[in-house]
Amino acid sequence: MIIAVASGKGGTGKTTVATNLAKSIGEGVQLIDCDVEEPNSHLFLNPHIEKSEEVYVPRPRVDLDKCTYCGDCAKICRFSAIVVVKEHVLVFPELCHGCGGCSKVCPEEAISEIPKSIGILEQGESHPLEFIHGRLEVGEAMSPPLIKAARALANVNGVVIIDSPPGTSCPVIASIKGSDFCLLVTEPTPFGLNDLELAVDVVFALGVPTGVVINRSDIGDLAVKEFCERRGIPILMEIPEDRQIAEAYSRGVMIIDVFPEYKEKFQELFAAIEGISTGITG
Repeated sequence: MIIAVASGKGGTGKTTVATNLAKSIGEGVQLIDCDVEEPNSHLFLNPHIEKSEEVYVPRPRVDLDKCTYCGDCAKICRFSAIVVVKEHVLVFPELCHGCGGCSKVCPEEAISEIPKSIGILEQGESHPLEFIHGRLEVGEAMSPPLIKAARALANVNGVVIIDSPPGTSCPVIASIKGSDFCLLVTEPTPFGLNDLELAVDVVFALGVPTGVVINRSDIGDLAVKEFCERRGIPILMEIPEDRQIAEAYSRGVMIIDVFPEYKEKFQELFAAIEGISTGITG
């Protein structure tokens, strides 16, 4: 079972929920931090890293001695990563999605693919969890290939918790797509509601069952709850505003280590997710 923990915005407590949920379930759980631009699950889980590998994507290189400037490569590229201007071929690596289309359509075989490292995958263990995260190279614009590489390591025979990037753009879709459930973490504020609405639209479009966790639930107003009721989205857990939780977070300490009773609450959250995914409620 793959559970993606996401949010429409940063700072809602997504990583807090993902790490505490994973630790509360315990044995046979794998946590994958797909927020590759700024991964932070490791700050709470303190994993022992056992394996590290680079992730590469192909980038085009043009042999101008063979090129006839026909422009076929530019026509097939949806992202304008390669442009032909008179007798010049301009390649913009930051725009390239590594599909390889330009090299395949070139009639002169003037385009070759050169592997480019975009980041690393690190694998390890944080007892009793298996831990994986990606680290995107500074300056790299395309994180989905690294996210997909991390997702490819998911243990399909166990429980996988994915700590997704914030927002609703391509990296979020790459981390949520194909999951069995998406847990959306929000807060009861106008900003939280606005971004929750965007996230819900994305999750519904992907056809992934979803539920909501409201963090800092005793601040703000009731607008988030009213929205969830209108859209038929279950609120599976509420975490109240608590200074001790905030102080623990700032030190890299999880909720279940400060308040052991929360371990049972996160286990109940997992049971609710299982119930929704299998069609069993109540």
